[in-house]
Amino acid sequence: MSRPLIGVTTSRRSGWRIFPLVAFNLWLTGGKGIRWVAGQPADVDDVDGILIGGGDDISPDLYGGKLVSSARLDPDRDAMERGLVQAALDHGKPVLGICRGSQMINVTLGGTLDQDAYGTFHRSDYHYTILPKKDVAVAEGTLLARHTGTRPMKVNALHSQSVSKLGDGLQVAARDEGGMIQAVERVEEPFALGVQWHPEHLFYAHRQRAIFRALVNAARAGAERRRQIEAVREEAPRQGG
Repeated sequence: MSRPLIGVTTSRRSGWRIFPLVAFNLWLTGGKGIRWVAGQPADVDDVDGILIGGGDDISPDLYGGKLVSSARLDPDRDAMERGLVQAALDHGKPVLGICRGSQMINVTLGGTLDQDAYGTFHRSDYHYTILPKKDVAVAEGTLLARHTGTRPMKVNALHSQSVSKLGDGLQVAARDEGGMIQAVERVEEPFALGVQWHPEHLFYAHRQRAIFRALVNAARAGAERRRQIEAVREEAPRQGG
């Protein structure tokens, strides 16, 4: 088939500079991105997969948490993305979540977030940078490991919140050195993966491009009515441990 079409959600404030990076990564791995923002049409029936991008904090109203004074919220985007994730899963479309997007996958599936992640995980190094300075350990046997291997991985970090209680059907795919969850993935169809870091800024690293390739491969498999997780596993690049 031609390049799978991926709907990419972004912030209205910063999406103009983030979307080109995401679209570039999708193009490098065989896909094509279109930008979605709250208030404009966004329909999962029009695409082969979706990517929920980074940005503002998710309102604790969505998971029964309490609002913290430092939170910056976008209720319209919350509603749009939660609806899109649910619709994608209901319609068998694959989902990739980046930072906020990973958290949104978890919340949509009934999970919760830790609003002061570094206050809870004191041993986790706090690096607020797009540079790869944070150490992440990928869990063996996961789809993420199939693509990136399990060698220690350096990633960036632009978050203050993290996944707390896992949503239904999700497993932990990576943690940082302090035990904070850094990636989650769905164990049943359709494919869904969320990473807490920003691989779009690390396009020069083949292990980070492999994350986008997993979404594109899942989208292609779904469009061809093949099982996505099986296709992603079979088409993963060979990685050392």
